[in-house]
Amino acid sequence: MKLSDYVADFLAKQGIRHVFAITGGASIHLIHSVADHPGIDFICPQHEQGGAMAADGYARVSGGLGAAFATSGPGATNMITGIACSWFDSVPVIYITGQVTTFRLKGTTGVRQMGFQETEIVPMVAPISKYAVMLTDAKRIRYELEKAVHIARSGRPGPVVIDIPDDLQRSEIDAATLEGYVPPAVEVKARDISSEIERCLPMLAAAERPVLIVGWGVRLGGAVKEIHQLAERLGFPVVPSWAAMDIFPSDHPLVVGGFGTHGTRPGNFAVQNADLVLTIGARLSTRETGSPLSSWARGAKTIIVDIDPAELRKFPHFGRPLDLPIESDAKSFITSLLGRLRDFRGQNLDPWRQRVREWKKRYPTCAPEFYEEKPVNPYVFVEEMSKASSEGDTIFVDTGCSIAWMMQGFRFKKGQRLFHDFNNTAMGYALPAAIGGSLAQGGKPVTCISGDGSLLMNIQELCTAQRHRLPIKLFLVNNQAHAMVQQTQEQWLGGHYHATSVEGGLWFPDFVKIAEACGFATLTVDTNKDLSNVIRRAMAADGPVFCDVRVPTKHRVLPQCKFGYPIEDAEPLLPRKEFLENMIVEPMEVSLR
Repeated sequence: MKLSDYVADFLAKQGIRHVFAITGGASIHLIHSVADHPGIDFICPQHEQGGAMAADGYARVSGGLGAAFATSGPGATNMITGIACSWFDSVPVIYITGQVTTFRLKGTTGVRQMGFQETEIVPMVAPISKYAVMLTDAKRIRYELEKAVHIARSGRPGPVVIDIPDDLQRSEIDAATLEGYVPPAVEVKARDISSEIERCLPMLAAAERPVLIVGWGVRLGGAVKEIHQLAERLGFPVVPSWAAMDIFPSDHPLVVGGFGTHGTRPGNFAVQNADLVLTIGARLSTRETGSPLSSWARGAKTIIVDIDPAELRKFPHFGRPLDLPIESDAKSFITSLLGRLRDFRGQNLDPWRQRVREWKKRYPTCAPEFYEEKPVNPYVFVEEMSKASSEGDTIFVDTGCSIAWMMQGFRFKKGQRLFHDFNNTAMGYALPAAIGGSLAQGGKPVTCISGDGSLLMNIQELCTAQRHRLPIKLFLVNNQAHAMVQQTQEQWLGGHYHATSVEGGLWFPDFVKIAEACGFATLTVDTNKDLSNVIRRAMAADGPVFCDVRVPTKHRVLPQCKFGYPIEDAEPLLPRKEFLENMIVEPMEVSLR
């Protein structure tokens, strides 16, 4: 059989039903083989970046592998941002790039390029992939595919890249004689964490102000059911990372809200006043801890569980030693801990939980006075989106203010999933990822929320959504600015909006006309009072819908923590008397000025 036919059959046997592929001289054999295979098909995005991000969204929603093809040179390099999205969020995607024929490779000649569009993609993507290799022998195709997929799925998941020269794609192979890949036996050996579990127990029992931080690793580890059991058993207030916000419904009595530099006041007060932080599957980036890292949970003992030992080692390196680092996948740890909690008796946490409830009541994300504004307030938009959404909805959100407003204010219902490239946070991710997510669910409706700056990065993918009549409900938070960066400019650069405003160099098109040209039904809303009706009309409509939500440029992410301040002391700064009333742990000097 032809090698490219073997690749198509292999991907189909992995459960992949759609490959995102843009044609090119070095990818046509792969695409034709997919087209001829009855169990798999190709989807044509308009840009390789969009294809890579669609494959990422496909993998996140399906829980399996995503796949994307690109041709050599610029086709391959265009995928790099999407590959990084998969890398930083531990998403298993197989990216296959075409390469010039082996007899046109530059080899050791020292020239920059020999074959047309020859580019060494493997060393470029090596730092953002778990495995990257160029196939040099057609007889190794089974070995390399099996190895790549094993690596992508094992341990901490992530993307893999295989670069296949054109002449090898069209070469004839004998599939029956191909060598397979046998994973090393050491990889399946489970790590014994029984001693760490025993050390946990007295720390959990002694805590009077504990919090449970839940991260994306819980979802990756297949431990959603188990984390609910653990939360109920411990009774600790739950503070999810952004990537884990949808694991618990927002009305769960233990859920506090988000935390970090763009978190909520209740979430930040809970974490920063805790005497014990149990973190499972959250890598705790600087967006979550603030800077310096030593300011984070400084009054708490820390139990941090992560499958990646490097994530555990970073804490003492950056000035925040851990009390109990535990190298383990989330499910193994939670299951082991639950087995030792049958007779668990901790402290009386009623006073602590009552304090948390008071913070939630005192500092709502969408204040009642926001509804009194005539133009659209972004927090009212998020509130109305929450009301209009249904259990089980799938939502994709772009970066910038859009994701911050959603993470602060959206109220999750049972079974809802929200996806974002949480750690790469690339502008333009949401639309192509929503396309992948919809296809992964057989064309199910999905919601997509993007900002004007983000949408322009991949606006061409409106064509892809229309080509396949995907029922994507796209809400554009249109504030005619890059408002999150404007907020930084206000904090540090005197409020001069260079490159973040129309006056500072930007220009925005008529998005509605573009959406109409791409065949979308369109709606526009610019007042708070019309939000509910327009959102519900968009959600109820058939096919692709584009809703232009016009928000005044002045709106910011509030609260938001300025660099150098601990996350509990976010802007707008509370009056010092009020702030100190909320603090149990000693405030930092910067907060007392």
